[in-house]
Amino acid sequence: MKHIKLGDLEVSRIGLGAMGMSHGYTGAGTDDAESVRTVHRALELGVTFLDTAEIYGPYTNEELLGRALKGRRDDVVLATKFGLVSHAGAGPWNIDSSPANIRTAVEGSLKRLGTDHIDLYYQHRVDPGTPIEETAGAVAELVAEGKVRHFGLSEAGPETIRRAHAVHPVTAVQSEYSLFTRGLQERVLPVLRELNIGLVPFSPLGRGVLTGTIRSTDGFADDDFRRGNPRFTGENFRRNLRLVDEVEAVAAEAGATPAQVALAWLLAQGDDIAPIPGTKHVARVEENTAADRVELTPAQIERLTGLPPASGDTHDEAGMRMMER
Repeated sequence: MKHIKLGDLEVSRIGLGAMGMSHGYTGAGTDDAESVRTVHRALELGVTFLDTAEIYGPYTNEELLGRALKGRRDDVVLATKFGLVSHAGAGPWNIDSSPANIRTAVEGSLKRLGTDHIDLYYQHRVDPGTPIEETAGAVAELVAEGKVRHFGLSEAGPETIRRAHAVHPVTAVQSEYSLFTRGLQERVLPVLRELNIGLVPFSPLGRGVLTGTIRSTDGFADDDFRRGNPRFTGENFRRNLRLVDEVEAVAAEAGATPAQVALAWLLAQGDDIAPIPGTKHVARVEENTAADRVELTPAQIERLTGLPPASGDTHDEAGMRMMER
């Protein structure tokens, strides 16, 4: 597995997003043993970059990674996120990046992950009630204490990124970025490159649809958040499947799977980008990591880049309100 740098943090250029092992998707939390095997197989294949968050579960995903990494902690760059759990009483899915809340959050994450430090600590969503300078300052204190190594932001816009970076260096910004979601290319990506901040795309496979294996939503469980996602609804979904057909055509030409082609397109966008495709299955992590060896031709990259964006918002209305672009 090739490595790249997010700022000055070296990671495998394909990581592993652990959310779906415990949260959000059909089957989450039903087979922790397979999830642990998936983590171990990723490490065997050269993945060194693992991603979780306290809200996933909540809490259970960090606990799962803690168990999976027991005795192997030094082999990975471990990232987690704070700010979508208000520990002062409001609870999960309440934005809170106040310094006091961050203090509580980091202690819980360290305990659940079974570690004395977090390599990359992201603000999960920008908190409109707390100046970003206060949030960055609180994380800077944790860095000084050795509990955190690097500071990150998730779904932050250009102004927030600049203001945070002025207080403490931002190592990486995590945002949704894929063949289906390219809105950050014009406004956010140039700022990241100006400031030497890496980009970590989440949902690089369009929440699974870019694998080519989802042709219907009938198999989604009632608690699968894609059931309410605009991109998986009605005519939007039918239009998006036609885009997947185009990705499949390039995959057949390249001798790869659609997922590998989607990841290879992302990797071709720069050597400061480390996508974190999520899975809870060994076979999928093997498929995804093999994208490291897929080399698309300039014509294939151009063909994929020319695809229109997906139909429908990336989140429901509540989720969209939490995002900056």
